[in-house]
Amino acid sequence: MNGIHDLGGLQCFGKIDNKDVDVKFVDDWERRLFASTLCSFGALGPIDAFRHAIEKMDPVHYLSSSYYEHWLEAVEARIKELNFTQSDIGVPLTPTDIESIVATGAHYARESVPENEPLAVGLEVRALPHSPEGHTRLPNYIKGKKGIITELRGTFVFPDTLAHGLGECEQPLYSVRFSSRELWAGRDPTNDAVHIDLWHSYLEVCDV
Repeated sequence: MNGIHDLGGLQCFGKIDNKDVDVKFVDDWERRLFASTLCSFGALGPIDAFRHAIEKMDPVHYLSSSYYEHWLEAVEARIKELNFTQSDIGVPLTPTDIESIVATGAHYARESVPENEPLAVGLEVRALPHSPEGHTRLPNYIKGKKGIITELRGTFVFPDTLAHGLGECEQPLYSVRFSSRELWAGRDPTNDAVHIDLWHSYLEVCDV
């Protein structure tokens, strides 16, 4: 979906304040929220449903709230969406479980053979210009832009369906290189490029 969360490539939002990059938590409640959110993923659905809950925040509230306030909003939204109650709580995760999740993350790679035949490395592709109503990991600023596939990452769960309870629908995942000139309509004279991981459904092969 198009939303205020998708700020990549936009201007007039001011300079990024990164002076406290080593500070993980500003307040103690953020530390507690971080731990409780990780514990909740099994009960409140996959991380893509969590991300979509953030995407649906009121734009003014999104811009005026902090990073972990977004997390809190998403947890509360998922509890309401699932009508989650105290009686629904299962076996809690242990500290060892949490440590493993933080260290390695959840695994969304799959060994199964996808329905889509993987595209070849070196192929020129275009990111689709569509804007789905639901969750997507396709950034707005690359829609309609051309790039080159530089690597096949493997087969991964498709977030657009997983976020809405529509199954894993695993697909090939590619690393695609977009030149800065392509992304910024020739305004960037450098040879810089952006590499973005994109699912098969986000791409179409350019005409030869």
